[in-house]
Amino acid sequence: MALCKGVRKDGRSCSNVAMDGNKYCWRHEEQGDHQDIAISGVGATIGHLLMPGLGGILLGASTAYVSSRLLIGGHMVKKRVFVSFDFDEDRALKEFIIQQARSSDSPFSVIDHSLKEAAPERSWKDKARSAIKRSEIVLVMVGPKTHRAPGVLAEVKMAREEGKPIVQVIGYKDGNYTAVPNAGRLYLWNWENLKKLLG
Repeated sequence: MALCKGVRKDGRSCSNVAMDGNKYCWRHEEQGDHQDIAISGVGATIGHLLMPGLGGILLGASTAYVSSRLLIGGHMVKKRVFVSFDFDEDRALKEFIIQQARSSDSPFSVIDHSLKEAAPERSWKDKARSAIKRSEIVLVMVGPKTHRAPGVLAEVKMAREEGKPIVQVIGYKDGNYTAVPNAGRLYLWNWENLKKLLG
């Protein structure tokens, strides 16, 4: 389930689910059409000036469109990821994924991580749901006991209720662990997989 590519009035990315066969939700569909046409038009003009003729127009328009999808305000747009993990058993996994998110070629940023504490405060579920709502995707880091971790199971349930896509990866090298129920396919943790899943 893809998320809307539109931008809200406050400048933040829309968190609605995109309509079938579209990059935008019902609220931002028109915004997407206008934005894509304007960007392609500017690119076509520049392309024609640099290389007169139809080829220059098409090349300029397509280059402008692709660039606009990758860059906003001169910065690479990174997918906002909520990381769910077994707090009691696998805290090191949080640090591993944060380090990878800081890599210069990382297509994602960790906006928050599992909020389940060993002695949770009353509002941890509210805070977790709020963080999941702000994310574009939920990443479950799987260790030996993650499939039974109450906090992870609760976060996966919240992500499903909020319509957020979920991916899960094995957190340790050579680990052969049980997938978390209702969290989708289980992938090996390697850089290529992360870039494909979270890009």
